[in-house]
Amino acid sequence: MQRLHKTNNDYLNRLALIFCIVVFSCDAGAAFRAGIATRNVTPEPLLPVSGGVGPSNPVTRKEGELNVRALVFEQDTNRVAIVSADFLGFPGALGDRVRTAVKGIPPQNIVIGATHTHSAPDCYGFPDGKGGTGSDPKYLELVCARMAETINEAVSNLQPASLKIATGEAQGKIAYNYYAEQLYDPRCHVIQALDASGRPIATLVNYAIHPEVIGSGAGICSPDLIGPLYERISAKGGGTGIFMNSAQGGMVTADNRRPNGGEARNWEECGRIGTLLADEAMRIIQDAPVQASPTLYCAARSLSFPVDSPLMRALLKELPQTAGASSGILTTKMNILNIGNAQILTIPGEALPNIGYYLKRKMKGQHNLLFGLTNDAFGYILTKEDYDSFKRYAYVSRTSLGERTGEILVSEALKFINDSPAPNP
Repeated sequence: MQRLHKTNNDYLNRLALIFCIVVFSCDAGAAFRAGIATRNVTPEPLLPVSGGVGPSNPVTRKEGELNVRALVFEQDTNRVAIVSADFLGFPGALGDRVRTAVKGIPPQNIVIGATHTHSAPDCYGFPDGKGGTGSDPKYLELVCARMAETINEAVSNLQPASLKIATGEAQGKIAYNYYAEQLYDPRCHVIQALDASGRPIATLVNYAIHPEVIGSGAGICSPDLIGPLYERISAKGGGTGIFMNSAQGGMVTADNRRPNGGEARNWEECGRIGTLLADEAMRIIQDAPVQASPTLYCAARSLSFPVDSPLMRALLKELPQTAGASSGILTTKMNILNIGNAQILTIPGEALPNIGYYLKRKMKGQHNLLFGLTNDAFGYILTKEDYDSFKRYAYVSRTSLGERTGEILVSEALKFINDSPAPNP
């Protein structure tokens, strides 16, 4: 009888051990992980740089290095990549080329945004007025290859992680609205991934600004203020930095103004602004609570816009990287990501600040982020009331797809937000 009792106890102990192993395995499988990687994409030899529609400008030197950066999050079997590239914009056609070269992440879960520097090579192939373009196909092929490598390396770098997420106003002389000084969003959103010991792996900064301190006509290839931003984040112990722009249209730009009415358009000013923005981001995230087991969600939807603007119709017919331009309809992708208690919506262009404020107000997160110039960069996005109204809006109207662009974006975004779950940290 005693022997039978011992046998039963052994059996129960083994059963309990198996149960614990199964539970631990399930918990480990559902653990949140993060990984980041970077690649240098500065062209050698240097190429002309693009400031937008029109010919590219020749360069004679570089300040800083152009980069592509990928931050990958994973929870259970769900995996998402956030990619940032130091270009004016990154066309959806090139992004799709990158996605096909990435294994282990669903293509719709790879969001690719541009920092919007005005001092990098043309990714679109804007006509130069002489029957050619400043874009270099071999260079773009190299960029796509390195971007895919970066994402794949970030996957291989995945490690158990927790998150800190915070939102606060960035203080100091960083950005302003060139058209109407106070009409911009000063909020800086920060997502920081921490390793198992609590050290930062990566710091994502989401802020609305044109990185156009130097400008395309200065003869310099540069990431502009984003380069010093990354250097400062690393120096302050924030791990690897990654920047995603926001609703910076109409015309939210770097505050490089001088008292005499001039502007500081040099690398030193890039350093001042980039360093200040990094310091503010690190201040904002410093005391945020740690989210030990954040959840992850990603969904994508197609989004189509009619091309009504005469300038954009004519331009798009000549751009090799723009599919569907001949039909007068452009189709792209919009993503919603829930990461911890944050919700992120992607925008394929430069939304004006009022649209940005409105969308953030309707989103469901404790922290609501907009990733502008992401998955495509279809020019300015403004409301139909603003389109072709004030003289100040003449340029942004000409370089918008049309009067209904903002209306369509907001309508489709609201449907997407309403159909998506709220973040569940």
